Amino acid sequence: MPTSRRKTVAAVAPGAAPTSMSTPGSSAGPDLATKLQPAQQRATETYERLLEAAAQTLIEVGVERLSTNLVCERAGVSPPALYRYFPNKYALLHELGQRLMQRQNECVARWMSPEVIQGGVPALEEALAGLLLETYEVTRRTEGGVWIMRAMRAVPALQEVRLASHAAVTEAQTQLLVKALPGAKRSELKLASRIVVELIYATVEMLFDETLKPKDVARIAAGMMASHLQRVMP
Repeated sequence: MPTSRRKTVAAVAPGAAPTSMSTPGSSAGPDLATKLQPAQQRATETYERLLEAAAQTLIEVGVERLSTNLVCERAGVSPPALYRYFPNKYALLHELGQRLMQRQNECVARWMSPEVIQGGVPALEEALAGLLLETYEVTRRTEGGVWIMRAMRAVPALQEVRLASHAAVTEAQTQLLVKALPGAKRSELKLASRIVVELIYATVEMLFDETLKPKDVARIAAGMMASHLQRVMP
């Protein structure tokens, strides 16, 4: 990884304390909701240009140095135009995070099904490897994808985006497992699903941190996760 990008990664390392998160003496975090949804084509173009500029700026400077002024400068819009839609930089990151998580979560339905689970360990291992690789590719193709992922983990105000997304995927996969394995304990299936979801995302992040072959990593990680199926099957 180039030196400049390593510096960006360090800026969003877990445990980093983001600046200007709230006013002194206040426990409330920043406002993450968009102020206005664009209704006309020109407004939509401005909205999308701001998000694209935010992702590009995030890659260059990291979360700590990301600012609405830098985003406006890159997007070629005035600060009032940005504030019409986003109250602060965290609202920009929140929207980017929501979009990335949605793209990642869409991969799950393409790989996981009752038939795959009922196919036993080999079928599940193949599906998990495919899911992990596709999630990695979706993240890689998304502008600023890995830095958005790290922001969702490192910035306290944004962690709920990641946790809510993972909880939704966990619940969906638990229901799928209950349907495919009616004799297994639901609590065990839910715990296994939650761990698998977290392991997949952690593995995807690792692939961006180190020079590893994605297919080899996916094969080993999928084998480890799939092997647990034998323990929860009735």
